Amino acid sequence: MAFALRRRDRDVDDRPGAGTRATAATAGAAGGLLITLARIVRLVAFVVAAIIVAAILFVVFEANPSNGIVETISDWARWLIGPFENLFNISNRKTEVAVNYGLAALVYFVVGALIARFLARGGLAGYRARNRRVP
Repeated sequence: MAFALRRRDRDVDDRPGAGTRATAATAGAAGGLLITLARIVRLVAFVVAAIIVAAILFVVFEANPSNGIVETISDWARWLIGPFENLFNISNRKTEVAVNYGLAALVYFVVGALIARFLARGGLAGYRARNRRVP
C-alpha cells in the first residue's frame, strides 16, 4: 500500500501552480463555450424579434396576406406571440397588432439579451481564470 502511495506521489506534478494551470485551462475552454452560447442566444433573440417586427409592418402597411412570404412570416409571428395575443383589446386592428406584437418582440429581445449577458459574464470569468498569472 505504501508503495502505491509513493508511486502516486511521483506521478503528481510538483511544479508550483501546475494544478492551477490545468484548472485555468479548463475554465478558459468552458468560458469560450459560454461566450459562443451567449452569441447564439443573442442571435436567436434578434431573429425572433425581427420576425415579429416584420409581421407588425405587414399589418400596418397592409401587405398582401396571400403572398407566400407575408403568409409564412405572419404565421411564425402568430406562433411566437402566443401568450401576448389579445393582451390589449384595442378597437383599431393595426394599433392592436402593433401594441401586442411590439410588446412580444420587446420581451423576447430583452430576455434574450439578459440571458446572453449572464452567459457572457460566466464566459469572461473563465477567460480571466485562464489568463491569470500563476507563479
